[in-house]
Amino acid sequence: MTDSGRKRPLLAVVLAFIFPGLGHFYLRKWGRGLLWLGLTLAVSTLLVVSGIVPMLDEFTTEAVLAAYRARPQEATIASVVISTLNVADAYWVAIRENRSQEIESGRKCPNCGRELDQDIDFCHWCTTRLEPVEADGQ
Repeated sequence: MTDSGRKRPLLAVVLAFIFPGLGHFYLRKWGRGLLWLGLTLAVSTLLVVSGIVPMLDEFTTEAVLAAYRARPQEATIASVVISTLNVADAYWVAIRENRSQEIESGRKCPNCGRELDQDIDFCHWCTTRLEPVEADGQ
């Protein structure tokens, strides 16, 4: 049994932490990744007051630092909350996808997680009734 289809939850978390939506792109959840990216950009754009954004002719390190210090506390809190939710969602999507693949391939029980035979319709460890899996190509 190869795990070529498995995704690494830790890698999804690191990518989501680096850039919003990137962890979801790694998981091939394009719409979800675009949603997180758009949400992050929208919150960043809407909560930053236009008066604190430096003008292009004043784009110096001091002006950028002054704008950063002058931003509202709500913008900081919203950014941290959105980033945290993005990272957590990337992790849970990776875990759920891996579990779904294992269950669909008939390798593990959805209840106890133990290895199963391919041709049975219940877990012989915990007696959980399994959904029938249709074979490919039929």
